[in-house]
Amino acid sequence: MNKKDYYEVLGVSKNATEAEIKSAFRKLAKQYHPDVSKEENAEEKFKEIQEAYAVLSDESKRKQYDQFGHAAFDGAGGAGGFGGFDASGFDFSDIFDSIFGSGFGFGGSSQSSTRARSGNDRLMRIKLSFEEAVFGCEKEIKLEVNEKCDECNGKGGFHEQTCPNCHGSGTVTVEQRTLFGTFMSKTTCSKCNGRGKSYEKVCSSCRGRGTILKNKTIAVNIPSGVDTGNRLRLSGKGEAGVNGGANGDLYLEFVVSDHEFYKRDGNDIYLNVPITITEAVLGCKKEIPTIHGNIKLSIPAGSNSGDKQRIKGKGIENETTRSKGDMYIILEVRIPKKLSREQKRLFESLEDTDLDDNKISVFDRFTRNNE
Repeated sequence: MNKKDYYEVLGVSKNATEAEIKSAFRKLAKQYHPDVSKEENAEEKFKEIQEAYAVLSDESKRKQYDQFGHAAFDGAGGAGGFGGFDASGFDFSDIFDSIFGSGFGFGGSSQSSTRARSGNDRLMRIKLSFEEAVFGCEKEIKLEVNEKCDECNGKGGFHEQTCPNCHGSGTVTVEQRTLFGTFMSKTTCSKCNGRGKSYEKVCSSCRGRGTILKNKTIAVNIPSGVDTGNRLRLSGKGEAGVNGGANGDLYLEFVVSDHEFYKRDGNDIYLNVPITITEAVLGCKKEIPTIHGNIKLSIPAGSNSGDKQRIKGKGIENETTRSKGDMYIILEVRIPKKLSREQKRLFESLEDTDLDDNKISVFDRFTRNNE
């Protein structure tokens, strides 16, 4: 059966660069790998693109293919004698690691096993009262984290030596038999865990891990103005790094309790203030408890429920954004449920009083127009 042109299989031109060929293979391998693809012909397609990449990524084989085509590998051309191209000896492990990760059945590489890597970040949720969040505070945080072992300085042992199993590479090459043939694959050395080094004496404190679990208490300054969902980053307070890498970071995520009376919207504060009918009709001065202390506020005559007054600068001072909010007073006119005889008489006397500025109220005009 005639084979497809290798350039056509990868979807690249005959002048494609090495980088373009590799990029095309990565894309197709991710699409047709039998473990992830649901297409019926995925296995056959995957085998086809592997063969094409094995030839075109090798400068010598590519030259032979460009000159003789498929005949270069089946004995039909001047460079024959290959008896048909066999991709089983080609090591795909590095490129498969970069596509699917080192745990995708192809093992890790010595570079990824021995290089310094930063430790994992951690996330902790911290509960704050309304006042702690608004004004800022200092909190003591208890942590349980893996840190570098002080006894062995994070190495895991003493009297360092080259690992006799992997000869310092951190990986061993093994033969894997798959549906597509036999492949040479690299896996992490089990004796040294990919470090390429072993020790005559294992550290008794960390048992060779290089890290040890510790309980710590640290003091943290919480800036003023934080809100639920805000995070504070503490550099280097996360998990210990690997192979000498830096520690990860600790992120504190805040959960702020509601206040009994104040409502918060960003840096602004809202407060519902009850007033009597008399105070609403005649106006008055009210003592208002702001988060910065009490103030006197003038309530104008003729106020209604839902009226809003702004008190500039009496909201939250946000230390992070360096901004300051306002406070808003929402009036609630309270209607008495029980009245004395004298109070009833006074209210009844108001029925003869025209309290509307217009002779006919807007509601009355609306009623008459719909009769």
